Amino acid sequence: MTAAAKAAHRDPKAVELVAVSKTHPAAAVEAALAVGQRVFGENRVQEAQAKYPLLKARFPDLRLHLIGPLQTNKVKEAVALFDVIETIDRPRLADALAKEMERQDRRLPCFVEINTGREPQKAGLLPEAADAFIAECRTRWKLDLRGLMCIPPEGRDPVPYFDLLAGIARRNGLLELSMGMTADFEIAIAHGATLIRVGTAIFGHRD
Repeated sequence: MTAAAKAAHRDPKAVELVAVSKTHPAAAVEAALAVGQRVFGENRVQEAQAKYPLLKARFPDLRLHLIGPLQTNKVKEAVALFDVIETIDRPRLADALAKEMERQDRRLPCFVEINTGREPQKAGLLPEAADAFIAECRTRWKLDLRGLMCIPPEGRDPVPYFDLLAGIARRNGLLELSMGMTADFEIAIAHGATLIRVGTAIFGHRD
């Protein structure tokens, strides 16, 4: 990460590592905590509920990002457990999150997920719908919107998709970009990522 940031003439401290622990046991998370990692990402609310409450009690500075699709029937649990929601992609979800955050008095930082590759099997908002949705997140739902997130198509050059995300963020005054995983995080850093989501390079391959 440091080498990639320096090569891009960026401050290494401007890029945060989100260690993706999905499908890995709590013991693996504890090993990462033991060497100082404090920011983690999980895809599913139910799996995170099984692993993280005890870890968060022991490590109060642990921060947990939701990086997978969120169903509206899991919003209550997600708001209670997670510290950042990275995958807002539709009005119904934005509305449910805003109401639940008000109920729990937890105003969580949020990201809008953009389907930069227009892949029908993936979650995320289509790029042409981004500007209007971002405006609604701010004005209608008054979410604490920090940035954008994407997962480029597998097996393709990620650069056009990273640049597309950066462009949408720039014109909407958003400063955070969650992009880049084990295979392409150096490229993401070169193209402006402020958060990278790395699992395999830290925890190994999933079962």
